[in-house]
Amino acid sequence: MPEKQQFDLLIIGSGEAGKNLAWAMAKTGRRTAVVERKLIGGSCPNIACLPSKNVIHSAKVAEFARHGAEFGVMTRGMTVEMTGVRARKRRMVEGEVRLHRELYKASGAELIMGEARFIGPKTVEVKLNEGGRRVFTGDQVFLDVGTQVAIPDVPGLRAAKPLTHVEALELDRLPEHLVVLGGGFAGCELGQAMRRFGSRVTLLERGPQLVGREDVDVAEGILHLFQDDGIEVLLNTQLLEVEGLSGQKVKLRVRTSQGEHTLGGSDLLVAIGRIPNTLGLGLEETGVEIDDHGYIRVNELLQTSAPGIWAMGECAGSPKFTHVATDDFRIVRDNLNGGYRTTRGRLVPFCMFTDPELARVGLNELEAQSQAIPYRLAMIPMAKVRRTVTLSETRGFLKALISVENDEILGFTAFGADAGELMSVVQTTMLAKQPYTLIRDAILAHPTMAEGLTVLFAAVPAQANALSLT
Repeated sequence: MPEKQQFDLLIIGSGEAGKNLAWAMAKTGRRTAVVERKLIGGSCPNIACLPSKNVIHSAKVAEFARHGAEFGVMTRGMTVEMTGVRARKRRMVEGEVRLHRELYKASGAELIMGEARFIGPKTVEVKLNEGGRRVFTGDQVFLDVGTQVAIPDVPGLRAAKPLTHVEALELDRLPEHLVVLGGGFAGCELGQAMRRFGSRVTLLERGPQLVGREDVDVAEGILHLFQDDGIEVLLNTQLLEVEGLSGQKVKLRVRTSQGEHTLGGSDLLVAIGRIPNTLGLGLEETGVEIDDHGYIRVNELLQTSAPGIWAMGECAGSPKFTHVATDDFRIVRDNLNGGYRTTRGRLVPFCMFTDPELARVGLNELEAQSQAIPYRLAMIPMAKVRRTVTLSETRGFLKALISVENDEILGFTAFGADAGELMSVVQTTMLAKQPYTLIRDAILAHPTMAEGLTVLFAAVPAQANALSLT
């Protein structure tokens, strides 16, 4: 066995939490190493968040060009070159990787490229990408190994070699007919983007609505958007079998309320869910417990069941957002430096980058009702936000849930242009535990998107008109 190399901190995985912890701790003089299998910086800058939004924006540009005449801009003969879309995305990714390498060098943290497997409680053997093996041990060990796309156990599905978001973002051709499995974030975002580039798109969702955890009016708004875009959406549809090869021709046998039938396409994209990258990591050698789904069990401090080992990000069951992984890093960093932070009570926002966007923070109506929390509902169409009229982007709505006991904002949902930016204004008010009247009575610049929040919160009903769930 190779000689062990000792570090103060040994981090497995260079995702958002792992890399930031490495940079921060190395700068304090602690000897720090990160073992990364493939993606320097993790999935976000390489194959997920940033690349997908890059491609989605190219699709929005294509949509603008296609409707240029509405704005007085003639764009006859417009074509989409997927090689150009991919080249723009790759340039951005290459820049991100260069930046990450510079940050590793500046911090003093050592980046080790290879695949790690535990051979002892705090010891890993790394199969190096460049060849050979090394053994590393850490006084403190941190796991940030992330997740991967889940491929359902459907006959013929794996053999069809379907696209995941990783391969979809590398396409240098336009699928003739893309069939998307899954009506969640990735399926909706990429399905709409490919449709706007020019593909025929069919989206299959097993449940009764798209974005299944959201309110019915939200799901219906996205459904109508997709139908207007020319996307075929099949709800309550179970995939039974797949034949053929994605990229050439696929045939899918499905079951709906009308019975079994088949549908075809040229390409197949799987976007149903994710599973943690814990299989084959050798956690059985560490005393680290995992749950029935393979996620690492942690407490509110992100400590595992094994002394001196922490887990962060998606592999620890944290909500699957980069911004949550950033907060995981801050919790661990501050606690290592003598502070005390936990995961309790985190107000986690999200944004789905369809066009227009869907964003939410706090409770929606389904959650408030399931928890028997009474609320007052304020809701306005996006057309009442005057900025949207100037942009010709009036689709969607804003809505807020307000406490009946006081004027606290319980939740906010935006489906419309710049929804994510609007949400951040409301989230800041919620974090400060200020009443909705603070925004209602604010003087906000005209005509901005944020100004629409004053209109929304002016529509909050009196407490006597609250929706009581008791």
